[in-house]
Amino acid sequence: MVRTLVTGATGTLGMALRSRLRAAGHTVRAASRSPPDETDGDLDWVEFDVTEDTGIETALESVEVVIHAATAPQGDTAAVDVQGTKRLLEAAEEADVEHFLYPSIVGIDDIPFSYYNHKRTAETAVEESDVPATIVRATQFHSFVAEMLGYVAKLPVWPLPTNMQIQPIAAGEVADVIVDHTTLSASGRVGPIGGPEIHSVGELARAYRDARSLCRPVIRFPIPDKTVRAFRAGHATCPDHLVGTVTWAEWLAERHANGVGGTDSRAQSPM
Repeated sequence: MVRTLVTGATGTLGMALRSRLRAAGHTVRAASRSPPDETDGDLDWVEFDVTEDTGIETALESVEVVIHAATAPQGDTAAVDVQGTKRLLEAAEEADVEHFLYPSIVGIDDIPFSYYNHKRTAETAVEESDVPATIVRATQFHSFVAEMLGYVAKLPVWPLPTNMQIQPIAAGEVADVIVDHTTLSASGRVGPIGGPEIHSVGELARAYRDARSLCRPVIRFPIPDKTVRAFRAGHATCPDHLVGTVTWAEWLAERHANGVGGTDSRAQSPM
């Protein structure tokens, strides 16, 4: 059994990883700033905060592989994604971790958004570390797109940058690829992971509206911003890497057929 630490284990990707790693035979340690009150007996939970150096030594004890899924897209990204990653890498080297796997985001080289800049800096730290590493970039999760659209769902009119290009993917499918790479041998920078289809934000919004049986006009709201232009140009997509199979329409149908509502607080990027 590979002894694997998952940071950010209560997040969207972290939750998807936990069950898949266990099914693949890993011994899983789950780390989070706020572990759940009721935990699965098959998981070893630790309280962990890379910004305050809390629980890092305990989390890394006897661990062979680290999947660093902890991130703060809506918080202090410099402290969490940059300094926190560097702190964890230093501790991983001291603990003789054999493999450090870092999930990242497609397009961060070309999209001038501060969170993406910090993710790119973190990637550099991972590559320059003495700990053997793998970096896996993915496009936006379906749940992230739903979260963003949820912010406008109650408005009588939905003003959106409708020409932005998004290639949403199921978080579980990203987790599947990461688990495949979670071995004692690092793979370096691997190919990106994208969803099965590329859509405009307008198309995504209209499908979301219909799935929720809402009657809201979607109107184009141009935003003269470099980040929006980069999304509109397709820099957040990887059309040659259609790895995912679950389409946006299929994900919406399952989500709303099961009566799932609300939003997902683990975003990846702006829309």
